[in-house]
Amino acid sequence: MSAERQRGDLMIAGAAELATARGTTPRSGADLGKIEIVPGGAVVVAGGRIAAVGPELELRAAWECARELDARGGVLVPGFVDAHTHPVFAGTREDEFELRVAGASYVEISAAGGGILSSVRGVRAASREELLAALLARLDRFLVLGTTTVEAKTGYGLTIEDELKCLEVIAAADRLHAVELVPTFLGAHDFPPEYRERRAAYVDLLCEEMLPRVAASGLAEYCDVFTESHVFGLDDSRRIMRRGRELGFGLRMHVDQLTPLGGAELAAELGAASADHLEHVGHEGIEALAAAGVVAVLCPLVPLYLRLAAEAPARRMIAAGLAPALATDFNPGSCYSQSLPEVLSWAALRYGMSAAEALCAATLNAACSLGRGSELGSLEAGKRADLCVLDVPNHHFLTYELGWNPVRAVVCAGEIVTERPPRR
Repeated sequence: MSAERQRGDLMIAGAAELATARGTTPRSGADLGKIEIVPGGAVVVAGGRIAAVGPELELRAAWECARELDARGGVLVPGFVDAHTHPVFAGTREDEFELRVAGASYVEISAAGGGILSSVRGVRAASREELLAALLARLDRFLVLGTTTVEAKTGYGLTIEDELKCLEVIAAADRLHAVELVPTFLGAHDFPPEYRERRAAYVDLLCEEMLPRVAASGLAEYCDVFTESHVFGLDDSRRIMRRGRELGFGLRMHVDQLTPLGGAELAAELGAASADHLEHVGHEGIEALAAAGVVAVLCPLVPLYLRLAAEAPARRMIAAGLAPALATDFNPGSCYSQSLPEVLSWAALRYGMSAAEALCAATLNAACSLGRGSELGSLEAGKRADLCVLDVPNHHFLTYELGWNPVRAVVCAGEIVTERPPRR
């Protein structure tokens, strides 16, 4: 007599293959592309968690599930994790896009009162209800595109009241939506209009009032700073980040995006969880980040949007042992895109990443950069059941096919939250 089968809530089966990184720590070097491919792989979910992963025939022999999701010959992958976004804003900036197409630079637009300050005006004028409605609509789009976890930065308020308003909106959306939000306080995004001629006073305000108030609120997990010569230089960034660390925040940093300022070395010195952008990072910065175990969050769509020639040297980073994550940097100015599938394709085209490397960078490595490597980022027993069914014949199509959304179904915490018919 055969053994009695175990009971599960959901089986995702009928796939051509299952593709996932494995583990709880970020991967680099040759290990970045060593993902597990299970032909005919399936997943069993119980209690919102992954109960079993393996060949479908083996799981059917061992499990009886209340429901089944048919992958229809597609590919199963972990839910995507977007480790760098700015999703709380009011209004868009397509006029600035037109200016850049005509030749204006990011810094020129910012100096003229556009850029981040344009979004600051929108957020300050918007109510919590308006910002929440807009954020929830954006989270619907993230979900349809396969993203189940989103790091969400503030940074368009730049007063304590408006920054707290944005953090409260993020907290409310996290309660209401299937997408998990990881909140980051980015009061050091730019200098607000009222402090443009009193920059030292704004740094004092950040360190002495804003960071302590945000810490006391419990609404942010990380703090961030935009380290560039036209905004927060190395000394100001060091002071802000050290204060954030004293108050219990994890550290994330925008560094070496527009100029080779040495922000990567500072992120390594401070032990930041992530160093983001890095288009102008040098050899010393790469070596310092690798030695410190800082995850490099790369945003390949941003230079495209800003019409910049510099690329993050992803292959040199990987060779040096630096673990890369991939992100959209979704925001109204420098990347109005929420599509991690699009990011994966551009990571292949711009960075020379294989499909397996890009998949690991947008799932496990991204989750690890957010301190969630033991919970998210791979299809393994015990992790939260966040996964995507892709309407493609194999995982290589993740980077091969541009211009459409390959995500057919998404499961968040064991629940089917979006599903559409397969393409014909």
